[in-house]
Amino acid sequence: MRSRLLAAATLLLASCAQLPSQGSGVARDVATAPRAPGFVVAANPLAVDAGMAVLRRGGSAVDAAVAVQAMLSLVEPQSSGIGGGAFMTYYDAGKRDVTVYDGREVAPAGATADMFLDPATGQPLPFARAVLSGRATGVPGAVAMLAQAQRQHGALAWSSLFDDAERTARDGFIVSPRLARMLGGSYAELSAPDVQRYFARPGGGLVQAGDRLRNPAYAAFLSRLATQGPAALYRGDTARRIVDRVHAAPIPGSLSEADLAAYKPIARTPVCGAWRVYRICAAPPPASGVGLIELLGLLQRTDIAKRGPNDPQAWYLFAEASRLMYADRDRYVADPAFVRVPVAGMIDPAYLDARARLIGPRAGPAPVAGTPPGATAAGPDATHEPAGTSHFIVGDGAGNVVSITTTVESIFGSGRMVDGFFLNNQMTDFSFSPRDASGRAAVNAVAPGKRPRSSMTPLVMLDRDNRFAGAIGSAGGNAILAYVAKSLVAAIDWNLPTQAALAQPNLVARGDAFQGEVSKFAPQVLAGLAARGVTVRPGQGEDSGVHAMIVRPGGRYDGGYDPRREGKVVVEAVPAPRIRSAVIRSDRVGDAREAVAAQ
Repeated sequence: MRSRLLAAATLLLASCAQLPSQGSGVARDVATAPRAPGFVVAANPLAVDAGMAVLRRGGSAVDAAVAVQAMLSLVEPQSSGIGGGAFMTYYDAGKRDVTVYDGREVAPAGATADMFLDPATGQPLPFARAVLSGRATGVPGAVAMLAQAQRQHGALAWSSLFDDAERTARDGFIVSPRLARMLGGSYAELSAPDVQRYFARPGGGLVQAGDRLRNPAYAAFLSRLATQGPAALYRGDTARRIVDRVHAAPIPGSLSEADLAAYKPIARTPVCGAWRVYRICAAPPPASGVGLIELLGLLQRTDIAKRGPNDPQAWYLFAEASRLMYADRDRYVADPAFVRVPVAGMIDPAYLDARARLIGPRAGPAPVAGTPPGATAAGPDATHEPAGTSHFIVGDGAGNVVSITTTVESIFGSGRMVDGFFLNNQMTDFSFSPRDASGRAAVNAVAPGKRPRSSMTPLVMLDRDNRFAGAIGSAGGNAILAYVAKSLVAAIDWNLPTQAALAQPNLVARGDAFQGEVSKFAPQVLAGLAARGVTVRPGQGEDSGVHAMIVRPGGRYDGGYDPRREGKVVVEAVPAPRIRSAVIRSDRVGDAREAVAAQ
């Protein structure tokens, strides 16, 4: 059997055309295939290699995703990790169906609406102070979510999925230029004692690019996670250490061992909408997939597809549609177990028609939120959302695909570390101010057991027959929606190769701010935008981290990684896994029961 698989792989790869290599990326573009190839796209080569190793052993897309996340937690700790949360959009090739797994962090039972207000002044705490506080950490959800999905869609034993990450943590890895750049930045978390201790360099200072960094504590934790399952995190010694670390000064939090033990991921029905010839399925609230579908719907009502990357009118349309979408997203999207989110109304064709008509010849003041069907009164939002996030995509030999966005929130999360991984600061994704000046409640205000709103929008594209047509997602805080939409417009509307589409300049238009990569736009584009009232300025924090895989005509798999990071794409023939498959969705409003695997 092994010889037949190797022969098949040789024949398949012989038909592959090499894509231009950038940075550390190695991309193989599969022209045709007798069945679906396996592939991994992620922001770090070591994570890609760990995922591909699982696929080559006959693992499923979810099996490989577990290995990728375990490695990212080690080699890209500024972005995601075991101590954070994630949303996974899963495509089941056999059923031609999509399920979203919600592993978003949850506010502790002791959380209060005013927990981020200064008791002396009643005003919101400065973000730099809040992010380092014990109150910043919510119950981490990534591990529980991955375990749930792996029980339902795994082919290999859970215990076999951590070997590469455990070995790399024990033996050490070479600090990458990007990690070193983050350590040389001006982020508040760099002052945290745990950050200083972990990244300390012999002789003083923090590690630099090219240094070898070992993490024996993380290796030991992964060994226990492999044998004990998610209980290694949510109960026992690690849970106690998490609680102790969160209860330490400054501004201790209320997270308890009971909060950790009670965490439950949710299997949700995706939010889907039509765009061009595709059906787009993305993560629903508290994630922001509905915002992305609204933005694509607005753009579809313009002539942006007839233009191109050197046309300032195309970027103007993109900016104005983005502002309209963000006004709605910021006002209405939150945890659907606590507030009514007008999901259907935000992407209702008649509503999109009316919103698109607001795009005039010149940019004006910041647009206000509309009133989509089903909307209820809500106060303006005051959420500050940083960008410490990562996205990756995995496909297995049976055609199943995982599109997952994963995060510890800010750079290195809260800066607090337990057992070799950083704890999230996801509670700062809530609105610091629970009400506006008029007393109207913010839908994203803090509440016990509530999941904060997220801009994460891992999506899957389907064709008319509900077959896999692509997957995409990004890091970038509230800019994620703009990063992903730009990449889709460039790849589909402007027909650019995926790698070139992701490399297009970023433009994030939200409220009165037009931020972007000024130096990457052609001078005539910037001049044309200025003539239309749009002055692009640098900003938006951490760079984008878009990763995509698009199936082109003829079955050609066209993958891309964001050149702003250290990504890699690998596509090759792998064995088709024998997958367990059973999903019980638990996404009714107000129902947060665990989606238990039917074994």
